[in-house]
Amino acid sequence: MTKETTVKPMTFKLFLEFIRLNAKTASAIPFVLGLLYSLYYFQSVDWLNSLLYFIAQMAIAFFVTGFNNVQDYKLAVDQHYRATYNIIGREHLSAHRALNLMLAFLVLACGLGLVLVWRTNLLLLFIGGAGVFVTIFYTFGPIPFSRFPLGELLSGVAEGFGVFFITIYVNVSPQQLMGFFFDWPRFTLNGNLVTLLIVVLVGLPNIFTVANVMFADNMSDLAQDIRNQRFTLPYYLGIKWALPLYAALLYLSFISVSISVILRLLPPESLLVWLTLPKIQQNIRIFSRKQVKETTFETAIQNLMLFQGVQIVALIIAILRTQVFK
Repeated sequence: MTKETTVKPMTFKLFLEFIRLNAKTASAIPFVLGLLYSLYYFQSVDWLNSLLYFIAQMAIAFFVTGFNNVQDYKLAVDQHYRATYNIIGREHLSAHRALNLMLAFLVLACGLGLVLVWRTNLLLLFIGGAGVFVTIFYTFGPIPFSRFPLGELLSGVAEGFGVFFITIYVNVSPQQLMGFFFDWPRFTLNGNLVTLLIVVLVGLPNIFTVANVMFADNMSDLAQDIRNQRFTLPYYLGIKWALPLYAALLYLSFISVSISVILRLLPPESLLVWLTLPKIQQNIRIFSRKQVKETTFETAIQNLMLFQGVQIVALIIAILRTQVFK
């Protein structure tokens, strides 16, 4: 794509592919779980804050995928990948225009984030700032995070747990979790360690299932990533060891939910996730036989939607049950 005359406009259909809308459940589901858990456990919901954060989070999710596509196109070593696999080269899109569109989403997300800081607590500025930092420098800068075996950890913690935590944070008072309080010339950082540990334990399945989507993605792209000098976690582990870790993360999700139910942090209905075990095991076997982006990778997204979908249904049932017998 060397001449401006070859550049094609980004249609709505191409835009949906560009941001990989089918994978945006990794952002939406932790948000829904955080909202429901705020209502179930903390019995507190701020609907305006939730709406503002949902829009901001989806804008960030669009930016992440689109910005990564632009950076992968610019940094590609494999010219065949650049011209035929990356959507910018394949569809003859303008990388400059695509980048400007993604930056608009980033500005929208940051603007809404500042509104939420004003409506909640100054600590959210630092939490959100850390998330934006990871988002930008995942594929940007002299040493992008994506060139190292950090993708799974960063996506699991930032996108999986971070979205879940911030959703809860904008719905409950800072005194219940943690907050940064400033009264010139003094400031204090206060938090409830027990409550924070509860949120971490309940949020573990978000970390594991979201990280596994990135893990499966990197395993599917291993050969291509090596040609483009992207050395992700599957490169260092090898497929032989990566696949057992992939399965273990899913099984740990079942264990963490069970512990949370035993400790009465989640309702008994959450144990319904065990009904998904046969299907998830089947998906693990399918992906273990062949790691292909166009076919078997979808099983990782299916696992996330199936496991977390049941968690969402369980929390809804529990909320309705407690309201009826209140």
